[in-house]
Amino acid sequence: MGSLDDSFAVHNLNNISCSMGEVTNSQQQKKKIVIGDDGYVLEDVPHLSDYIPNLLTYTNPLQHNPSYSVVKQYFVDEDDTVAEKVVVHKNSPRGLHFRRAGPCQKVYFEPDDVYACIVTCGGLCPGLNTVIREIVCGLHYMYGVSRVMGIDGGYRGFYSKNTIPLTPKVVNDIHKRGGTILGTSRGGHVTKKIVDSIQDRGINQVYIIGGDGTQRGAAVIFEEIRRRGLNVAVAGIPKTIDNDIPVIDRSFGFDSAVEEAQRAISAAHVEATSFENGIGLVKLMGRDSGFIAMHATLASRDVDCCLIPESPFYLEGSGGLFEYIEHRLKDNGHMVIVIAEGAGQELVSESLKSTDPSGNKLLQDVGLWISERIKEHFSKQKKMLINLKYIDPTYMIRAIPSNASDNVYCTLLAQSAVHGAMAGYTGFTVGPVNNRHAYIPFNRIIEKQNKVVITDRMWARLLSSTNQPSFLRTRVDIIKANKDEEPPTQLSDDNLMEKQVLAK
Repeated sequence: MGSLDDSFAVHNLNNISCSMGEVTNSQQQKKKIVIGDDGYVLEDVPHLSDYIPNLLTYTNPLQHNPSYSVVKQYFVDEDDTVAEKVVVHKNSPRGLHFRRAGPCQKVYFEPDDVYACIVTCGGLCPGLNTVIREIVCGLHYMYGVSRVMGIDGGYRGFYSKNTIPLTPKVVNDIHKRGGTILGTSRGGHVTKKIVDSIQDRGINQVYIIGGDGTQRGAAVIFEEIRRRGLNVAVAGIPKTIDNDIPVIDRSFGFDSAVEEAQRAISAAHVEATSFENGIGLVKLMGRDSGFIAMHATLASRDVDCCLIPESPFYLEGSGGLFEYIEHRLKDNGHMVIVIAEGAGQELVSESLKSTDPSGNKLLQDVGLWISERIKEHFSKQKKMLINLKYIDPTYMIRAIPSNASDNVYCTLLAQSAVHGAMAGYTGFTVGPVNNRHAYIPFNRIIEKQNKVVITDRMWARLLSSTNQPSFLRTRVDIIKANKDEEPPTQLSDDNLMEKQVLAK
């Protein structure tokens, strides 16, 4: 395959409606679409040269770095891309691709000219300090960049707080700690003030670590930087223990959170098995997506029922939760229930309507609520005396240092972001797609949330493990679940994209 610029027609389009969703007025980032042969589509990321002419390029310092110069094919080729979907039919088009992450032979920044900043926003997550460390060390040891600073306290730190000088010595052992040494906050996104600060300080690389709300903010910052014509690269590193960021395989901190959740489930199991008709109830994080609860349940094998936001349940009547609890206690004499914080909110009559500064809906404590409902039900029934213990490790699982798996993952994310920024790419988020790291446009990350598909094999594995009912009342419910949650096929996605692009 030849050069992307030589072999394909490149289209910058504002309103492509395709498998990645409709572009709205709030999503101003132009899509950079490349069409190739046999249904090949590349959704590329912006580059500084797209809006700044005659930029100089430099030889990548890694070519002379003894640690990397011996590696064969260390540099990614201009044509290297990563397929979004790897399961296709025999006659399927090649499908949608993203630009492969990694070091390029040419860079668009002289190391001595780089002034980089790092900011962490939103809630805590295992691995934040590891990402910070590896960005600093990657810039320093791979590219010879010596000027890196941290923004204190999230987005508002750009204009209201002091900065923190970051060197390899400062960040040497921060990966052993939970939280973030830079501090964090929700909200505080005032685009003009942030970009003014970036421009006034002479910053030319911005690394933004945060969840979907933070990445939305990063996309707006990038658009304002591009509007002003600033030579500033903006790179996002997606963070959330809920694993609800789309496109990428998983977000960092998720593995650590699932591992820590095992301790709470094990404690609940000990409590439940130590008393007659014992019930251990554990509430885990998962505002809109139940991935932590699902994976912790599958890993534990001690859980009898897992309740998540994507799978509605009901309490009373045939096939309801109360009936299942009663049957389980009669059969086993004990039971462990795991519930995600966003599950069953529609059942809580006094659900809060307000939101936090990040725009997230404030939730009622469904764990405490359902604990009381279970106690009330069995007290009224007077059929059996239960002993229920409620464990809430919600914030414990996000405040820990990252485990070994996440530490390696955070290193790859950070280094990929550094390589992308040095190569002049901007307005992108980095992450693994089918186990290959890629640069993904902001609009793909912020368009929707990743959710558990309750018609998928993984949820079926959980139901088989716990032997719980699906809580779908009728065949109509099952048909609706399939219709609402079944992902589109590769063929329909790519045909739709290609037709709409070519129609332009």
